[in-house]
Amino acid sequence: MPVPSDCKYAKSHEWAKRLPDGAVLVGITDYAQHSLGDITYVQLPKVGAVLAAGESFGVVESVKAASDLYAPVAGTVVEVNEALNAAPETVNTDPQGGGWMIKLQPANAAELDGLLSADAYQTLIG
Repeated sequence: MPVPSDCKYAKSHEWAKRLPDGAVLVGITDYAQHSLGDITYVQLPKVGAVLAAGESFGVVESVKAASDLYAPVAGTVVEVNEALNAAPETVNTDPQGGGWMIKLQPANAAELDGLLSADAYQTLIG
């Protein structure tokens, strides 16, 4: 599956997509969900949590392992995807769509420019 070009990527396999309102949608990549296997639980932060870039904001659990989730940029959580509580498998079926995890108001929007492009991420994952 090609890496969507409308996002930026962290080396820890999170994607970040700038929205028209300036907020940033965050989730894990198709590569990450495939590596984890069937996702059974997603633990997300509370709205209002303030995150530093690279800070763990939650955990995704699968039949294989539990893995920390890391904020690709610093910011304040303005929304969490509550639908994942009832349907964590959405992260497997639609990781860069309905499987989004948090919406951040970035502390510094320019931080997104420091993340990997789709091409660079594709090179990282081979």
